[in-house]
Amino acid sequence: MGRLFGTDGVRGVANADLTAEMALGLSVAAAHVLAEAGTFKGHRPVAVVGRDPRASGEFLEAAVVAGLASAGVDVLRVGVLPTPAVAYLTGALGADLGVMLSASHNPMPDNGIKFFARGGHKLADELEDRIEQVYHEHASGEPWDRPTGAGVGRVKGYHEGFDKYVAHLVGVLPNRLDGLKVVIDGAHGAAARVSPEAFARAGAEVVTIATEPDGLNINDGCGSTHLEGLRAAVVEHGADLGVAHDGDADRCLAVDGNGDEVDGDQILSVLALGMKEAGTLRGNTVVATVMSNLGFKLAMEREGVELLQTAVGDRYVLEEMKRGGYSLGGEQSGHVIVLDHATTGDGTLTGLMLAARVAATGRPLAELAGVMERLPQVLINVRDVDKGRVGSSARVAAAVGEAERELGETGRVLLRPSGTEPLVRVMVEAADLEQARAVAGRLADEVKSALG
Repeated sequence: MGRLFGTDGVRGVANADLTAEMALGLSVAAAHVLAEAGTFKGHRPVAVVGRDPRASGEFLEAAVVAGLASAGVDVLRVGVLPTPAVAYLTGALGADLGVMLSASHNPMPDNGIKFFARGGHKLADELEDRIEQVYHEHASGEPWDRPTGAGVGRVKGYHEGFDKYVAHLVGVLPNRLDGLKVVIDGAHGAAARVSPEAFARAGAEVVTIATEPDGLNINDGCGSTHLEGLRAAVVEHGADLGVAHDGDADRCLAVDGNGDEVDGDQILSVLALGMKEAGTLRGNTVVATVMSNLGFKLAMEREGVELLQTAVGDRYVLEEMKRGGYSLGGEQSGHVIVLDHATTGDGTLTGLMLAARVAATGRPLAELAGVMERLPQVLINVRDVDKGRVGSSARVAAAVGEAERELGETGRVLLRPSGTEPLVRVMVEAADLEQARAVAGRLADEVKSALG
């Protein structure tokens, strides 16, 4: 698998790349590294462990729990809950670490392990590196220092986690959702129970699709990567809006009453203006990535909201939010972070806040989302090239300059080497779709010729 930790934990095909032995070893390593870092400060540590409904999560959860308990960590098993629920409960219960088993929007055969530090925050890069180092040292034969007798960790279920998390979600809303009809696509994933319950408690009339997980159907033709079913259901039921989650519910995309998609940039636009009006948009700033649509940037400028852009990845958005003390950030993909109420992207919270804005204003979602115009955006993956030279090639730089001159102020060019594959992503935005396609095609050909 190369380096084990990626931008969002350890992920791979369950029982092939990600085995029970690896899950157990990583959990033991995490316990030892956090103990060395002084996280436990001499007390008996506690971990919150949750998972999404994938079949492989059952044996991986058993391995993680066994590893933690064998290292002297008491474990609270919260069962099937969203990633942001595990993060929230880690903080709310005063636990020393949290562990989530999920591969998010990936297909069912995949799974992953994500660790949270005290407070429900993602681990710092240096701690992940140290966990990986310790894991490899002991995988090669170095014995663990193992507690015995009363020193081993105890394991129990924490069944109150569902209600505690739902109550938190409903409790932070600025207003109720009475009078709204909402369709929820649970992706047959971790939010299949949580999201409908939260919307119903907040006063909405709820229609559900893809909320019957069987361990094998997660993300299968549904959820935030497949909006066709949600679009149809919203129109069929005459709903005000629909929300779609991914497998672990850390993201949310929406559909308006006409059945049209409302992406992460548009959701951020709606929430940013609502928070600005309420005085909760700290620094009058929203944080997004360089992949955000140019239309989002233009809308924020017009509405007097400052936009800060980071590298692609919700962890970089979160780092910038923490650094500047900002309250709202996210990605076009639907990872939205409301830092006053969550330590990570929370799809259910995002959907609730979006619906609350519709209810508070009495305006349809299509009208609210219309604050920004999505400019046509074309993305081409140029494969089998030397991505390391994309920033130093004079030919590529000249081609980019020519493209930018042609697009002028109404377009944008972005070249980005993939972090995991031998390819360069060419993204072009323009006021006209055909122009965007033409410019992107020419630029992709030049990248292939110069770097192939």
